[in-house]
Amino acid sequence: MADVDVTVIGGGIVGCAVAARAAGDGLATVLLERGPQLAGGTTSRNSEVVHGGMYYPTDSLKAQLCVEGRRKLRTFCEVNGIRYRECGKLIVAVEPDELPVLEEIHAQGEINGVEGLRLIDATEVSSLEPEVRAVGALWSPHTAVMDAEACAKAYGRKAQTASAQVLCGAEVVGLSLEADSWRVEVAPPVGGGREGWQHTSRWVVNAAGLYADRVAELAGIDVDARQWRLRWVKGNYFAISPRHDGRVGRLVYPVPPRDGSSLGTHLCLDVAGRLRLGPDVEVLPPRAGEDYRVDEERADDFYRGARRFLPFLEREDLTPDMSGLRPRRVAWWTEGFADFVVARESSDRQGLINLVGIESPGLTAAPAIADRVGDWLSG
Repeated sequence: MADVDVTVIGGGIVGCAVAARAAGDGLATVLLERGPQLAGGTTSRNSEVVHGGMYYPTDSLKAQLCVEGRRKLRTFCEVNGIRYRECGKLIVAVEPDELPVLEEIHAQGEINGVEGLRLIDATEVSSLEPEVRAVGALWSPHTAVMDAEACAKAYGRKAQTASAQVLCGAEVVGLSLEADSWRVEVAPPVGGGREGWQHTSRWVVNAAGLYADRVAELAGIDVDARQWRLRWVKGNYFAISPRHDGRVGRLVYPVPPRDGSSLGTHLCLDVAGRLRLGPDVEVLPPRAGEDYRVDEERADDFYRGARRFLPFLEREDLTPDMSGLRPRRVAWWTEGFADFVVARESSDRQGLINLVGIESPGLTAAPAIADRVGDWLSG
């Protein structure tokens, strides 16, 4: 008999939401986070935007789980007192030849079931945001910003309230299937204070974020053959001078590049209304370390990109802010789109669930991912 029912590896918002669902269903659950605290990595180092879901291909997991997750995330934040601000988003065309792209995004959003999308002209853009330059826009009224770290930790508390064990400084270094359960080997934390240990678990959920491909390899999966290898992509942010606070009250995105590499240089707000630009896309070399420094020289590209639709912006308004890392599947470089991996193993790896390549819109999709995994665990 296994020591526990479910072991969740990874304490970002996805792992915390999975643990909360599993424990809430009455399953003996352990949540293991390699870092010193929950939500200290990708979850707390992103734009904290709750996306609509209009960018993603029809029937992709990103489309399905983003649309479903946004509704659930809003409800969770309201019930648990998490800051959530439905400010809306404008995707703007600066030149007339960009307008057809807005029509394509609108059509895709309609297919995906995104609520409230509407194409608007330059006059209506100006009425919403007088400081923004555009010849037209796609208006997404339900796009929001939220306190992502607080939300993840609220899921963690919910898991603990339902009797889950939540352990930080707990890095999984071994996974092996023995009979009908997985043996999970956990290394002692750096600096001591606790010994390493092993336990058995009927289910293992790999929600390890940046390290999800490495955890899958521990379980004997050939991640290259499955196109699950991850390449870390760094997203840098630049803060806009506080002298411009209040000049724009909504998220503003340009028409995205055709290669799908990013959503372009865009204007973000945090829940307090602070303005910043980002993230960009800085592809890191394989096996790069977690370096969150922001290179001041990248500001020129940010300025050129944002000045197209923010005419009031000056170069000296930009200062380096934070950065974050995203786990992007290498398959993206050859396919142009790499979907989430939400996969339940069978036969010789029965009881293992892998969540790989959970980049944007992973924050928005987290509660929907958790419910899909929870249905497998309880079923």
